[in-house]
Amino acid sequence: MDLTELQARARAVRARYADVERAAYGRSWTTEELMLGFLGDVGDLAKLVQGKAGVRPRADLDEALAHELADCLWSVLSLADAYGVDLEAAFTSTMDGLDAHLAARQAEGS
Repeated sequence: MDLTELQARARAVRARYADVERAAYGRSWTTEELMLGFLGDVGDLAKLVQGKAGVRPRADLDEALAHELADCLWSVLSLADAYGVDLEAAFTSTMDGLDAHLAARQAEGS
């Protein structure tokens, strides 16, 4: 699946969540609530990373880590969609900037 397909899948799942939220709460989550959910997922991911370091072991660690990384990616895709961010263009631009910065740092050290 490429990024466009991932974005479409994330959008479809977000729309289904919005339907469930409207039925349960009378409205769908705001972008702020999506962000808070993402923060919770990042906290869960941090615990799993500790598990990989031997601090918080659990039997299903690899499966849980993969799931939480996917949850975090879904949140990023959903937030980008909510704010109209072209994530592919933003990622490419950011990586280009980081590459240029690192090349300059390496040139300084030579």
